[in-house]
Amino acid sequence: MNNERLPRPTKIDADMWVDEAIWGHRLYDEQTPWLCFMEFLNVLQSEFEEGRAFSETEPNKLAYSPKSRLYLRNILFNNPQLTLISSKYRYDDKEAWLQWYEVMGKGQAGIINADFNYLEGRFANFVDFASVVQFLRETTIEGENNKRWSSQFIFPYGPDCLYEDLKVKDNGFTNDRRFFGRTGELLYLMLTRSGKGSQIISSLQKSVLNPLNKFNRLVAALEPKDALSSSPIRTGVYLPYQKLNDYKLLADDWLRLLKSNIPNYDVIPHLVNMTGLHLLMYSLNRAKFILGDTNKLTFILEIVSPKKTIIRDLSSGSFIEHNNMSRRAVEAYIRQVVNTEAWKQVTDIHEAIALLQHEYAWPRDNKESEAESANSPDDLINKFVNAAMNRHKQHVDKFHGVWGKEIGLSSRRGARRLRYAPQDMLLKSLVLCVVPERMEFQDFLDKLYEKYGFIIGDKQALELTEAGRADLEAFSDNARRLEQRLASMGLLRRLSDACAYVENPFGIQEETLS
Repeated sequence: MNNERLPRPTKIDADMWVDEAIWGHRLYDEQTPWLCFMEFLNVLQSEFEEGRAFSETEPNKLAYSPKSRLYLRNILFNNPQLTLISSKYRYDDKEAWLQWYEVMGKGQAGIINADFNYLEGRFANFVDFASVVQFLRETTIEGENNKRWSSQFIFPYGPDCLYEDLKVKDNGFTNDRRFFGRTGELLYLMLTRSGKGSQIISSLQKSVLNPLNKFNRLVAALEPKDALSSSPIRTGVYLPYQKLNDYKLLADDWLRLLKSNIPNYDVIPHLVNMTGLHLLMYSLNRAKFILGDTNKLTFILEIVSPKKTIIRDLSSGSFIEHNNMSRRAVEAYIRQVVNTEAWKQVTDIHEAIALLQHEYAWPRDNKESEAESANSPDDLINKFVNAAMNRHKQHVDKFHGVWGKEIGLSSRRGARRLRYAPQDMLLKSLVLCVVPERMEFQDFLDKLYEKYGFIIGDKQALELTEAGRADLEAFSDNARRLEQRLASMGLLRRLSDACAYVENPFGIQEETLS
């Protein structure tokens, strides 16, 4: 693993360069794993069209142009009277179209000289058109949300379903980084740097990059062929490291899922889950690196019990330790400058400010007066740590807690405190990624520990039990509860008292992945 950090950009649009130096630009709590995946697909589709998918000739120079698709989005999400018009003029097709054109002409946003007349020639009648729109609306990602219409996204059936998050005003629009917060761009660069992009792209061409599948053609029918759909070029993403084992592990799990026998679209929720897990592991591993912690990253998982157990307390403690890690890393990253020769040569506040500007791009030129109020270089460092912590707490600090819940890794179920307690959907994703076809249950637990650091059974918890923090029986019971959960999900079969196998219903032979 190469831990040499790549050069930061010459132009920085942030108040300081701390979070970005550790994790990249950026891990964002308001962007869910699903929306991270959707943003990633926008990057991939743009680069695929340019013939350079998963290719990086120079680090952190990604420049891509996502689609806006304002006709499609107005029709799907800014069209409140569609159902009423369809019902009212069910037997008068011509009048239905006329009424709808009038309503959309007044209500649409973001399109100059909007003209929806092309639709009439693509559908047998208005009722069919309304039915298609209703069907696609029901495939909205995270459908039960209160996001504005220009931040709603349909399931990625194909390239015509892909567009970026926008802030739309009357006859114009700008991109918005609230729900497409650049984590999808980081995901794209991670998979690019994994060295396995060509294998991933060949699998995705069968589904989300295939324009010929029937659902994608249905979506394409809602967009005019000559609509100007591309947005301005997006640049500025930064991923600090060229090579990390985290990238390879992420790509390996993607390939296990994509090359399994799961139907093309059914695999996507599992890709989202595992992407969320790997980005959580990446965030924690980067924090551990800054803190100089070389121990294996581990998670104590409680398989939910009807009664409180010692495992619940240990799992909660594991969660809290990880939740505090990013804040500790931010402070450690800043305070490491104190041990440099350059800092030891500092004689006054102005020299200290100049050094911090060089190392961390803080304070910005227009905010030097705030820093100059420091009583000493050490006081200046304290002010910087406070400023960095306040910024960090806005988003990156929340990433672990929010994404852990989103992918079903952490939960408050049956308790007041959050702890690692995996839900069924994540457990199924793990089986799909770990088990080729079938695997002995104890080997499965070992593999979960090896790949993800998950401590579930007594063998994986040996260090904890030897330290007297829990007894072997508590973890054996924990493993038994997982065995029962997997059996109830149809993912485990017990052949005898001494032999239980975890089974992957969509499994493939290991050699297929090589």
